[in-house]
Amino acid sequence: MKLIVQIPCYNEESSIADVLMAVPKQIDGIKTIETVVIDDGSTDGSAQVARDAGATYVLQHHQNLGLATAFTSGMKKCRELGADIVVNIDADGQYNAAEIPILIAPIREKSADLVIGNRRPDKLEHFSLSKRFMQKLGSRIVSSLSRLNIPDTTSGFRAYSREALYRLTIETNFSHSLETILQAHQKKLVVCSVPISAAHTQRQSRLAKSSYHFVCRSIVTILRVITYYRPLPLYWGLGGVLILVGSSSFLRFLWFYFVSQDGEGHIQSLVIGGSFIAIGFTTLLFGTLADQTNKNRRILEDISARLHILENHIKSKK
Repeated sequence: MKLIVQIPCYNEESSIADVLMAVPKQIDGIKTIETVVIDDGSTDGSAQVARDAGATYVLQHHQNLGLATAFTSGMKKCRELGADIVVNIDADGQYNAAEIPILIAPIREKSADLVIGNRRPDKLEHFSLSKRFMQKLGSRIVSSLSRLNIPDTTSGFRAYSREALYRLTIETNFSHSLETILQAHQKKLVVCSVPISAAHTQRQSRLAKSSYHFVCRSIVTILRVITYYRPLPLYWGLGGVLILVGSSSFLRFLWFYFVSQDGEGHIQSLVIGGSFIAIGFTTLLFGTLADQTNKNRRILEDISARLHILENHIKSKK
């Protein structure tokens, strides 16, 4: 069994070597352990430090493209290398790479496809009170949408099975953490969490300028994933509300016209009601079309996954 540890990196020359050194050299049941560092346009010496520290592969972006893009580049490389398990870990030293055996245990036991390290953020003393609250609230929202119990949805310390490696695709350029959870549920992958430790890092997060910015970008990511993979409930729910509002206004006009004999003075209710009903039915149509597009996307993603598997099978035979 082949394990690849991928490490997205942006200006982390002071910590990347320590992270690489902490990656276990041997794990029971794992034949090969390799590391892939994705240098996302660093302006310091992160890439060279990673090479000197013994990184098996170092990928370099010519400019900073964002965490999600760096993550996607790493996963693509891991597929090409024929990984059976992929572990994603941050380069800032927040996570302890020595805990990788704990993280991959559910995948080795074939009881999970995606394992998320749970930092127990509501108990981390170096997190501010507002950050603990937002982390807990965000995790509850994502858990509710995905119908999974994930206590730390933004954790970057994760393990992916071969099945997850081939079937998960990232559409956003912001962060992969939320999208992979929501996708995993839609694609019937088994997700679980294991407790891990988390160290305090001195630098500010480079993923978002502030907690407010992070929340806004996360909301956009969640809505985008929902429109991709669950468009029918979203559009039909919105369309139903619009039709209900329009029908109420239309009924108001009918009441005044037939009961009060004063329909002429309430013609605006007829116009507003008709407009809302028309928009509502249009929204229902959009939902139906989006649902068909979603089905086509799933077929294409399945074909893509099968092609990746076939390509690696052919390479392994050469």
